[in-house]
Amino acid sequence: MSSTFRNLCRSSPWKWTSLRFEYRDLPGDGSGPIKAWLRRPGALRLESADGVLLHSTTGINDSRDSFYVRSSRSSWLLPAHLVTPVYDGAGLVRRRPEAAYGEPSFGNGRLAAALDPVELAGNAPVPIEFPESNPVALGPVREVDHEGRPALECVVVPGPNYSPADAGFPLCLPGRTRLRIDSGTGVCVASEALDGGHAGSGHWIRILGVDEYMLDDLFLAESMNLSDVRQHISWEPGAQSG
Repeated sequence: MSSTFRNLCRSSPWKWTSLRFEYRDLPGDGSGPIKAWLRRPGALRLESADGVLLHSTTGINDSRDSFYVRSSRSSWLLPAHLVTPVYDGAGLVRRRPEAAYGEPSFGNGRLAAALDPVELAGNAPVPIEFPESNPVALGPVREVDHEGRPALECVVVPGPNYSPADAGFPLCLPGRTRLRIDSGTGVCVASEALDGGHAGSGHWIRILGVDEYMLDDLFLAESMNLSDVRQHISWEPGAQSG
């Protein structure tokens, strides 16, 4: 189960393209969860619990001039879903290829890390002779239900090679941390520190929809008044002229 847990942590970029969910940091402040819509690679909309827009962007207006393209190797990397990883027998990612990884986020890096929790496993398995070089040490892995969806839960401890995407907001805090990874998406849907002064800190995600169709208009701060083709548009034929 430990290899399954780690491979699931590497699999998120190939398991979904859009996600609708609720997110809250732990411990909560009583304001309710943030409502989120995310469409890869760069579209994110966040609303407060009472529907106030907090953040919205598609990234479609980002530009790259010729100097940037010539000088930055990363500009030539393909999005993860366009490259093929090495899968295990269960269809989970055992080894990730070089690609343009990265999730949109807001406020801090914990949300982006939770959406693609590869920091818990690394891009590939470590040599069998050096298990201590894994980013985190895993306790027993068990199957659980998280907000109506199957997930894998494990208590982990960071190792010397643990390198969080955002050092100020790691998924795995010092000491023991309880983690849950959604089995269908590879998203880290819950983290909770169990030791020390950080006890109780972490996050909680409730997944509401996976791979739903999302228009650009959803992610713009000001609507372009595009028609949402998911909704039926009624049409009444005009009266015929005599």
